[in-house]
Amino acid sequence: MCLPVNSEANARRIAMVESCFGSSGQPLAIPGRVLVGEGVLTKMCRKRAKSRQFFLFNDILVYGNIVIGKKKYNKQHIIPLEEVQLQGLEDNAQYQNGWLIRTTTKSFAVYAATSTEKQEWMAHINKCIDDLLRKSGKKPVVNHAAVWVPDNEATICMHCKKTQFTMIVRRHHCRNCGAVVCGPCSSKKFLLPHQSSKPVRVCLDCYDTLSHAKTEQTKSSTTSGPNSGANSTPNPKNNNSQDSSAEDDSDDDEEQKETHDEPKFYGDGDKNDEK
Repeated sequence: MCLPVNSEANARRIAMVESCFGSSGQPLAIPGRVLVGEGVLTKMCRKRAKSRQFFLFNDILVYGNIVIGKKKYNKQHIIPLEEVQLQGLEDNAQYQNGWLIRTTTKSFAVYAATSTEKQEWMAHINKCIDDLLRKSGKKPVVNHAAVWVPDNEATICMHCKKTQFTMIVRRHHCRNCGAVVCGPCSSKKFLLPHQSSKPVRVCLDCYDTLSHAKTEQTKSSTTSGPNSGANSTPNPKNNNSQDSSAEDDSDDDEEQKETHDEPKFYGDGDKNDEK
């Protein structure tokens, strides 16, 4: 597939995406950026599955809440493709045609309307990732944020197996494993540099595991020499990154009930790319 880097059609499409997000979105037009495809996917949020508009560029994946179908979106999220890893999901009675989008700061499940659309989305996203990594010479990111277990899948704490969640007893999520846990079972915090520059909430099991691993790493570094551990602590590059929750997906947005449109992918076969 040949991407229309310098075509007028590509420039118009990117400008249209920017206008649909309005002042709430970030500028998207930069030299060399191409809009590869767009469409609606069902995103699994913390409390329920919701429709989200996705835009695939050759270097980033953008999505937002649908305010007015095909005309206005808000709560724009931009994900660098270099840190993305996809993982297919098996169909079940409730959800079909899904896959995981894993990133360093946030991981979540999305679902397409048909198996064909799932294959198209995954193929195009993976091709963009492969092209980026090949051009940059970088290796795929290893550390990814955990996928959060949806609230409705846990009526009791997944750690102590005793505490029952109510309107008063809140659910919390471990940032390391994604489990739904009660307050006492997630009272500890641990620094996960690939997610945040500050310590984040983790369950007691993960805290013990992470603390033990850190102790062993410290012992190993001390034994090997004073400079051997110089590169052992990852650089907390995501100083302004949000954690891996779905808290941005609030339930106050109205769900758009519209006829399903197939996603659009642009390339050689797109006659509109003619200059």
